[in-house]
Amino acid sequence: MVHKIDFTLASSEAIENVLSERIEEIRLRQNITQSELAKEAGVSRSTITRLAQEGKGISLDSFIRILKALRISHKLEVLIPVSPISPLEELKRANQPSRQRARTKKQEQKEWTWGDQKQDDEGDTS
Repeated sequence: MVHKIDFTLASSEAIENVLSERIEEIRLRQNITQSELAKEAGVSRSTITRLAQEGKGISLDSFIRILKALRISHKLEVLIPVSPISPLEELKRANQPSRQRARTKKQEQKEWTWGDQKQDDEGDTS
């Protein structure tokens, strides 16, 4: 089944549902049971079940483990492709002063004393 979706317009929930459906289809096409996939991915079977159900989220770590277990993690490169910095951009950055955090000046702190101690004329505590 082909799921056509415009990822630029779809809600995060709709995208999650389509991804879940696609992963479920891949699992079934590879003829892997949920238990086998869970064991291979190192996640619980309930995580696989949640992934297969609409509107049930799983962690990013579990998602990546499942993709690796299905041997499709190489397709993650398409999600966030490497975009090298152009030589002109590198020159611009090299000529800019390095950024530093603003630091507040430390104030000189007075010696701390208990409020019930008396001080003599020399400043010693008794």
